[in-house]
Amino acid sequence: MQAPHTFQVDLRGLVDLLSHHLYSSPKVYLRELLQNAVDAITARRAEQPDAPALVRLAVEEGGTGRGRALRIEDSGIGLTESDVHSLLATIGRSSKRSGRPGSPVPVDPSVPADAVTGLESARSEFLGQFGIGLLACFVVAERIRVVSRSARHPEAPPVEWTARDDGSYTVRALPDDARAEPGTTVYLQARAGSQEWLDEERVLTLARDFGSLLPYDVRVGDRPVTDLPAPWERRHPSPGARRVALARHCHETFGFSPLDAIDLDVPLAGIRGVAYVLPQAVSPAQRAGHRVHLKGMLLTDRAEQLLPDWAFFVRCVLDTDSLRPTASREALYEDETLAAVREALGERIRSWLSELAAGDPDRLSAFVSVHHLGVKSLARHDRDMLRTMLPWLPFETTDGRLSLEEFARRHPVVHFTRTVEEFRQVAPIASAQGIGVVNGGYTYDTELVEALPSVRPDTSVAELDGETVTAHLDTVDPAEELALGAFLAAARARLDPLGCDVALRAFHPVSVPALHLDDRRARHEQARADAEEQADDLWAGILGSLRGSAPRARLVLNHRNALIRRISALRDPDLIGTATESLYGQALLMAQRPLRPGDSALLNRAFLGLLEWATHTEHGEQTS
Repeated sequence: MQAPHTFQVDLRGLVDLLSHHLYSSPKVYLRELLQNAVDAITARRAEQPDAPALVRLAVEEGGTGRGRALRIEDSGIGLTESDVHSLLATIGRSSKRSGRPGSPVPVDPSVPADAVTGLESARSEFLGQFGIGLLACFVVAERIRVVSRSARHPEAPPVEWTARDDGSYTVRALPDDARAEPGTTVYLQARAGSQEWLDEERVLTLARDFGSLLPYDVRVGDRPVTDLPAPWERRHPSPGARRVALARHCHETFGFSPLDAIDLDVPLAGIRGVAYVLPQAVSPAQRAGHRVHLKGMLLTDRAEQLLPDWAFFVRCVLDTDSLRPTASREALYEDETLAAVREALGERIRSWLSELAAGDPDRLSAFVSVHHLGVKSLARHDRDMLRTMLPWLPFETTDGRLSLEEFARRHPVVHFTRTVEEFRQVAPIASAQGIGVVNGGYTYDTELVEALPSVRPDTSVAELDGETVTAHLDTVDPAEELALGAFLAAARARLDPLGCDVALRAFHPVSVPALHLDDRRARHEQARADAEEQADDLWAGILGSLRGSAPRARLVLNHRNALIRRISALRDPDLIGTATESLYGQALLMAQRPLRPGDSALLNRAFLGLLEWATHTEHGEQTS
């Protein structure tokens, strides 16, 4: 039978792992010190509710041959010698986790039953859970010295634990007068190259950043660290004064003055805080950095998964007692609790929008003018929000920039295009024909237009395609069209290789000589044909088998336009072809369509052809 072996830990390697991989910055050492001190006070108060709650930090400048040191002292539960061996010297061991399933608190016969119950109740208030905290101090310190006296066993002598970053430590009992009162004092001796992390001003700044919302009296020297109550819980003489104070807090925290502030009070989720509305539009892809405190201690200022994706227009500051941190305590653990909190916060922002719509239309209008994209993202999944925001969300239409509510009142049938290019093709013509069209080419707009009948049952929605536009254009007298048969045949022959038909119609505005119409199916078929032409025999055969019955693109000539009338009177087929190519290219440019290589070559050929024709007499002699 093989004898079991015990894992060995290279402490220096572990410190390197912590500093370069688990923690984002050496500054977390101070958070871990504060965390341990606060948890120690919480544990003591669970047994002694009237116990003092003090945390004191002081920087000591070393003498000759000694580096700078930091001292942090708390009035917490303290440690006995056995506690030191089992907790401080064992990586991963924590008194703040359950001892075993069904017995959350390690059994100690000397601890009264009611104190055990109180400690278990306090356990849920602890900030740390992983047994790594003090080890993080080796990121900035070469030596850690802990002097502690137990409040639970006041008869036990004070104990000293001294550890070095090479993995060695010593433990010894001290005389009673070494520490008269229960609690713990931690001394850090700075390692070479880390002196700046123990500078007094740096320590104060970090302590205030991490611990401004802690519930106990924390000071660096004689300067206070905590700043309670939290900004969102302070009383103000009026709502306006509160709004000004929160705007000041937002500017100090995030560096911008918000459009508005949204209270995030979700008692069931243990959430208290505020969301600040950004004053300028941002990309939905931009990752938001929210500031999250856990039981008063700053957990992270870069929380990204706190809100639904659609709420990218706010930045949050909040305190919670329900969310789980990761082992590094610099991010939130993705679990069912976080998902529930995310939904609850999203519901609170929804309620804020509804309240604005009902009672403060001016503020809502100012918000929507900046952040309509976020509201559209929400409304596409929430029919109630779509109904509420319908009068406020702006869309590009043939009637100008309007809300869908106003546009639907003007047009019983709401036509839309799926791309910006399609809208640009048809907007001038559709507007002249009285067809109402919404540009659905922007983010979320097509989805919202298609959802319109679900909140306005009397409104019809239809996608606009080339056939629909052509059907709304006036036809030309059959006799006139028959007389122009030779012209139309020459024009069609020239554009047939481009996969484009030619039609003659009469429409307004008369200044538009030609209109290029196609739809997605026509463009897909054209792309397939282009690929087939350039492919080898194998792929050409495969692409050929995919040929569909999609309609071809169409160049619609305006019979009311004077230029078209002059061109249609030409008799030279080559000149008709060149003119038709020019009209085709101009129509593509007017629609702001991307040009394929063949289109660019056509435009160049047509331009040169027209120049050649314009610089010669009808007898073929060059003009002077």
